Amino acid sequence: MVFFGVQVTCTILQRAGAGFHVGASVQWDSTTDGLNSDFVAEPVAAGFVGQETAREAASVIVDMIRAKRFAGRAVMFAGAPGTGKTAIAYAISQELGPRVPFCPMVASEVYSSEIKKTEVIMENFRRAIGLRVKETKEVYEGEVTEISPEEIENPSGGYGKSISHVVVGLKTAKGTKQLKLDPSIYESLLREKVGLGDVIYIEANTGSVKRVGRSDSFSTEYDLEADEYVPLPKGEVHKKREVIQDVTLHDLDAANARPQGGQDILSMMGQLMKPKKTEITEKLRAEVNKVVNKYIEQGNAELIPGVLFIDEVHMLDVECFTCLNRLLEQTISPIVIFASNRGICPIRGASETLAPFGVPLDLMDRLLIVRTAPYTESEIEIILEIRAKTEGLICHSAANTGWSVGRYQRPRFDNDTGSRVSSRFVFGFKSIFKNRAGQ
Repeated sequence: MVFFGVQVTCTILQRAGAGFHVGASVQWDSTTDGLNSDFVAEPVAAGFVGQETAREAASVIVDMIRAKRFAGRAVMFAGAPGTGKTAIAYAISQELGPRVPFCPMVASEVYSSEIKKTEVIMENFRRAIGLRVKETKEVYEGEVTEISPEEIENPSGGYGKSISHVVVGLKTAKGTKQLKLDPSIYESLLREKVGLGDVIYIEANTGSVKRVGRSDSFSTEYDLEADEYVPLPKGEVHKKREVIQDVTLHDLDAANARPQGGQDILSMMGQLMKPKKTEITEKLRAEVNKVVNKYIEQGNAELIPGVLFIDEVHMLDVECFTCLNRLLEQTISPIVIFASNRGICPIRGASETLAPFGVPLDLMDRLLIVRTAPYTESEIEIILEIRAKTEGLICHSAANTGWSVGRYQRPRFDNDTGSRVSSRFVFGFKSIFKNRAGQ
């Protein structure tokens, strides 16, 4: 049924997010960056509309990040509100992949009553630096064929018995093996609810037990079962496995600053009570850096500089900019992306000093500035068409230029209105048309 130039369909898609004002209503396609064979941005590609120059610059930045030649540098996305600065930064994170740390923050998050402003910036810097640790572990893996706990008389007396050891049989495609395990590992088997026919692996160094699933040879045992069936492991029961873990430097800082453990009542009560947020000392971070450098020199770890995205950077003050200057000069530093919608404005904390984007000139000299241009009327029409399809509406091209029917007046959307304001009307129109259509 058609109302006011818009056809209402029966298919209602999922509600689009508020950040889709840039034309990214379609999901970001990580297989293409929206550039053709000549490395020129297409007008509409990869979920973006327009902003060809900014997208080409973002593609160059991604290539430099992958080549690890951009660490310790900073980029400024500057443009009017609603021109896609945040979306381009998010697209950079999607293009880099999930293994590269991406830490978004807003400049207003810096101010806290518990810790210093510079500490908040430092924490986010460390969150944006990843560490990929490679570790070779000896494991016993296979299908459980036997679990036999051996009991002895309780050495402390009494009528109860205690477990001296447990015998576990494991089977793989190449052979079988019997293991004599410590009683503490038997408790781990009970905790994981391991039974006959389950596929497990046991780490030789730590004794930790992990239940992988049920062997697929038992898949016909029941018609319906909630277990996940896995194939019988190949190779020998005892094997070496390379384990790769991705952590950030802030994870290591926090783990060493607040170690968990202790069986006494004070330690247990301290874990239950919510502790006050405390600052991580520079001495602790220096010790963590020493351990990280040692792992890197041994070839057991790899440092991955990530991306720190600071939106509304003009909200930072002089002390924060001084801290950013110092952090960008460090040997271990992520790629920093700023975003601002201001022009020439006062610097916070030094209101008598005017600077571009509210950033001091000494920090501006370090920045690569990428400008985002306001959308044209034709680009806003394309964005609204994509947004309407996401909302479950099909718009005729004539409906995008403005119209007036009855008491419903649709404003004319142009580059003065902006894509963000325009897209807000789509959901309201959808509700009106849905009610009028009686769907």
